[in-house]
Amino acid sequence: MIKPAYIIAIRETPITDPEAIAEYSRRNREMAAAWQAEYGIAPVALYGECDAPEGPAPDGVVILRFPDMASARAWYASPEYQEAIAFRTAAAQWRVLIVEGIA
Repeated sequence: MIKPAYIIAIRETPITDPEAIAEYSRRNREMAAAWQAEYGIAPVALYGECDAPEGPAPDGVVILRFPDMASARAWYASPEYQEAIAFRTAAAQWRVLIVEGIA
């Protein structure tokens, strides 16, 4: 049985380099349609209101759904996204998880 997968990106600190995050965002917008077609990416949450009843509150959270773990891993490892990561990590500190969902 194929199970969906989720990439959860947690921004741990506020943005410190607005130009870097702007470039990261530009690259993501530019590639969005191609990534949706190739990897089946579907945004679930993009920096919406967030409560942290346990642990420190993140500065922001993104959740992306993929058809399966292989697609999530392939997107994260893709050359285009790997190039974009440098801009994201220059802008703030992040924690990224790839999590298998339930069918």
